[in-house]
Amino acid sequence: MIRLNKYMSEAGVCSRREADRLILQGRVLVDGKTAQTGMQIQEGQKVELDGKPVVKKKKERITLIAVNKPRGIVCSEVSQGGDQNIIEFLGYPRRITYAGRLDKDSEGLLLMTDDGDLINQMMRGANLHEKEYEVMVDRPFNERFLKDLEAGVYLKELDVTTRPCRAERIGKRRFRIILTQGLNRQIRRMCKELGYHVQELKRVRIMNIRLGHLKTGGWRNVTDQELEELLELLQTDNTETED
Repeated sequence: MIRLNKYMSEAGVCSRREADRLILQGRVLVDGKTAQTGMQIQEGQKVELDGKPVVKKKKERITLIAVNKPRGIVCSEVSQGGDQNIIEFLGYPRRITYAGRLDKDSEGLLLMTDDGDLINQMMRGANLHEKEYEVMVDRPFNERFLKDLEAGVYLKELDVTTRPCRAERIGKRRFRIILTQGLNRQIRRMCKELGYHVQELKRVRIMNIRLGHLKTGGWRNVTDQELEELLELLQTDNTETED
């Protein structure tokens, strides 16, 4: 499903605002019936403007790859002196960039794409997209530590309290945490405020895409099914946040 005004915009007919104006004027038909503002259409439905068909051009498949970023690689598009950045490290044959960075000392799932709109949608904080991490701290922790993480931690350096999240133990010093925000070095700062230091941090999932058994430093193309599911999730976000 897609908003009619968005469909018309992506077909190159006009802007979304102009599409709404045309719809209000009764100049747009969907399957032969006068369209209504705010309506959604499905693939295969016939859209006409002033009696002429409106056809959205098929886009080339989005390039979207999953990378298992090693520790020591910097998420940057520019040279970092003695540090290798992710673009240099991958040497991918076309221009792509990352959708959500990982800091130099962290490893794990990094998504890289050539689609700027996809990056913007994925990084929009209001959409509460889940990111899952596995973390090891410097000493054993108790259940209070996990509950404090879940409740939200006040970060003095950023003067902000983190959103409630989910955390569970997976070892004496290891836990899994699922966040819906991406503050700078968030997990490290949260642990520090609670008296612990992160020794290992690996991201294992972004939304519906998982790291799986991808070897460190390796990458793979996101499957068609994964991409379709991701776009459906993002489309749901857009539908819920549009006026």
